[in-house]
Amino acid sequence: MKKARYIRQSSQTQKNYRQLAIAHPDEKLFIDVISGSIPFAERPEGKKLIEAVESGVYDFITFHDLSRAGRSTIDVLTTLSFFQSKGVIVKIDNLGLESIVNGKINPIFNLITTVLSEINALERTTLLERQAEGILQARLRGSYVGRTKGTTDSTEVTLSKHKKVVKELKTNPHLSLRKIGTLTGVSANTVKKIAGILQSQS
Repeated sequence: MKKARYIRQSSQTQKNYRQLAIAHPDEKLFIDVISGSIPFAERPEGKKLIEAVESGVYDFITFHDLSRAGRSTIDVLTTLSFFQSKGVIVKIDNLGLESIVNGKINPIFNLITTVLSEINALERTTLLERQAEGILQARLRGSYVGRTKGTTDSTEVTLSKHKKVVKELKTNPHLSLRKIGTLTGVSANTVKKIAGILQSQS
């Protein structure tokens, strides 16, 4: 059985590659540093894993939890359904469940992952709504402090914050700003801003 483990983390500061490699020596690690809002099939390492599965390289894939596969219910279920259609066993660590048991589809896995995906999506929507309400109330009280209008980070700080964007712009200049934004988990406007900085420095 050829195993792979998919990991998604939001920032480069979570440097756990070495520990993960030691903890899971029998698994090939696919690690994306990207926003969870990016669909699984559009993430660099997610795309590589899909291609490897289509080529028959792996037949067992592990996720620590469902949120690593995506934030939206449809993205999570589409990803799991794809792996299932290829006969790949998917294991969710924190649930202790596998999608295929004794060569047969596990209906409990499908039921629980569907329900939990819906709950995760609902919780995120609720969180964003509460944040928006909190900001509104703070503004009404006059206590909300956002970034001072007109202030910006220095070019050095901006480039440091978006090292992955800088790398993509330098190594893949043929890609569109929107595509680079998708690959790196930032907006096209941010990519445009960084491209402008790099151009002014050249």
